Amino acid sequence: MCLIALAWRAHPRYQLVLATNRDEFHARPTRALAAWDDAPDVIGGRDELHGGSWLALRGRRLVAVTNVRRPPEREGLSRGELVAHLVRDDAPASHALASLAPVATGYRPFNLLMHDGASLAFASNLPDVPPEGEDGRRFVMRPLSAGIHGMSNGALDAPWPKTVATMSRLEDWLASSAAQVGADGWPDIEPLFDALADPAQAADDALPDTGIGPERERFLSSAFIHGDAYGTRASTVVLVADDHALIVERRFGPGSRFDGEARFVT
Repeated sequence: MCLIALAWRAHPRYQLVLATNRDEFHARPTRALAAWDDAPDVIGGRDELHGGSWLALRGRRLVAVTNVRRPPEREGLSRGELVAHLVRDDAPASHALASLAPVATGYRPFNLLMHDGASLAFASNLPDVPPEGEDGRRFVMRPLSAGIHGMSNGALDAPWPKTVATMSRLEDWLASSAAQVGADGWPDIEPLFDALADPAQAADDALPDTGIGPERERFLSSAFIHGDAYGTRASTVVLVADDHALIVERRFGPGSRFDGEARFVT
């Protein structure tokens, strides 16, 4: 996952609302959102390369991950394995994340969100820009306060242009009639998908500096990334209430080709 905007305890019906994009190489083998063969109560996409996931849901338990972009590339275990493990755990989010402390630095740099049905927590193993020549990985975690949060491939709530823009559109949605439960029993989530589909690139003077150069920063600065080799592979909206959850995924191929939609209620 490379973009997450979320509203925590800000909606009268849904305690958690997520709008997310996963950006990845189109050649990387991936399974669409579905129940997992080895864990039928888990709904999520699946990375066929390592068996992990970027976002998975079990009942109202949700785990999502983004990578942290700070060259040079740091080797380690696949961060998607954390999602696959934690979504099947039954411990409260704070306890489950705390259990990662002894092993977190062995994974590739990650930002991790975990919702256990009652609380929402964040963890990372690369929270700061490390001094030159140092790896910089260390483990941090904290519960999230109520409100709107966002992250891309930097720190939680870092003011990257696409993160700020998507959070703003989520806030607008919460204040609009679209967020109200309609006659079909659901809010209108199309405005959230519209926000995730935004192709606008940031101005050069607003780009983050993560060490990859301005051309690459510009290419990656839009909420929805168009590309033949690399781009947005999936846009996902999740609504979590006290007694159910809705997850909807829209998939895309090279050149932003629409590859289908999946919808599950748990």
